[in-house]
Amino acid sequence: MAAESGAHSSGEYIAHHLTNLTFGQRADGTWGIAHSHAEIAEMGFWSINLDTFGFSLLLGIGFQLMFRAVAVKVTAGVPGRAQNLVEMAVDFVNSNIKSMFPHPSATIGPLALTVFVWVLLMNVMDLIPIDFLPKVAALAGVPYLKVVPSTDVNVTMGLALSVFLLILFFSVRQKGLGGFAAELSFHPFGKWGLPVNLILESVTLIAKPISLGLRLFGNLYAGEMIFILIALLPWWIQWSLSVPWAIFHILIIFLQAFIFMVLTIVYLSMAFAVDEH
Repeated sequence: MAAESGAHSSGEYIAHHLTNLTFGQRADGTWGIAHSHAEIAEMGFWSINLDTFGFSLLLGIGFQLMFRAVAVKVTAGVPGRAQNLVEMAVDFVNSNIKSMFPHPSATIGPLALTVFVWVLLMNVMDLIPIDFLPKVAALAGVPYLKVVPSTDVNVTMGLALSVFLLILFFSVRQKGLGGFAAELSFHPFGKWGLPVNLILESVTLIAKPISLGLRLFGNLYAGEMIFILIALLPWWIQWSLSVPWAIFHILIIFLQAFIFMVLTIVYLSMAFAVDEH
């Protein structure tokens, strides 16, 4: 019975930490915050994850305020720590753009910087102790709280679909609607392979946002799951596992933000490229 009870409580603990604070319309027609998985299921598609929305919005605003504050007080003399950090981020993004985006554009720089820093900040939330903020929220009567926005597929796919819309927009703007349609229809096997070309190129095009969003979601979700599983162990084992995993996870956090930025640059570079043939 003890083992059975422990397994049950472990399952509840995992499910609780993987559940978002959801707001939507209940089955009785009232609107409010869900307090159980059954209520969340009843709310269906037109519900909103308040924790995901709130944390991603706060991190985005924090990113903008920090960079603006540094830009307003920028100095050519000895820079402070904040200016050093911002300049490192800008130089890092610029160096990647120069090596992968050989087209004139006023959009790609701010976009790549926003993608990199925003995704990085959302990923960094995974380093906060897994029980800290949910327990604080529970004291305030909040039933669920997920603090890592990039572990919510709604965020990662939303970012990926935004990039996808930019790919379509710039493809049509640079090549014209006919040129974009020809790119999908006549590559790689020429006009005689049109049906096969269209299938292959359509699959390649659609795979871009799917792979972009699911890669980020999968890596961060897996990292969060490992932190949750470590938290289920006795306290004297937790420290011996959580610290090494957190150190290793820093690499994943940075790498996933970097990959998302790089693929955004590469995909938009392909959208800008005009095939002379």
